[in-house]
Amino acid sequence: MILEVENIHTFYGTSHILFGISLQVQEGESICLLGRNGAGKTTTLRSIIGLTPPRAGKIRFRGKEIAGSPPYRIAQMGMGFVPDDRRIFPDLTVRQNILVAKREREGGQWNLDMIYTLFPKLQSLEKHMGSQLSGGEQQMLTIARTLMTNPQLLLLDEPGEGLAPLVIKTMEVQLGQIKNMGLNMLTCEHNVGLALALSDRGYIMDKGMIRYQGTVEELRTNEEIRKKYLMV
Repeated sequence: MILEVENIHTFYGTSHILFGISLQVQEGESICLLGRNGAGKTTTLRSIIGLTPPRAGKIRFRGKEIAGSPPYRIAQMGMGFVPDDRRIFPDLTVRQNILVAKREREGGQWNLDMIYTLFPKLQSLEKHMGSQLSGGEQQMLTIARTLMTNPQLLLLDEPGEGLAPLVIKTMEVQLGQIKNMGLNMLTCEHNVGLALALSDRGYIMDKGMIRYQGTVEELRTNEEIRKKYLMV
């Protein structure tokens, strides 16, 4: 088991957001969190990475308790986080944005050459400043920067947010290649097609709780659950 989240409760101030969330990611798995906007998907990822620590419950990463640990410690342990707001450095070049996150790790396979193979567009733009990139290019850069930390688990928060359909399709292929290389992934995404294309199993959230879990095939075929929790 690479990640175990057990009965966590998370608050923003006095507002109770997550109510007893439990989920698991096993070695070699890619998991998705589905749900409408406001369901608690992003808060779940923020709780795991330590940005919004839960007030109750347990989170174990490779068997070690991490609930309440600062984000930089969790990152050092091998967890990478791709936020929905990207947070690239606008005054650094593409190449500098990538290399600033470089981290050697035993068994790590990501380097600049591999990044440019996966994202050839970034190589052609490597001398451009971060502020000159389109939304899709910034998203590629954010993922590339996180991969340079050589994570053992990649958390993706709405990777398709605000992107054109053609760009999302390209990103689906690229993220699929990352999955096929064996990197464990936990993706929070409201685009059901993109999420299911990247995953082996999924959890559906609604109002801060897990309402359903199943394989990708079960999620695709259970029309009743999809209508109840995913359709607007």
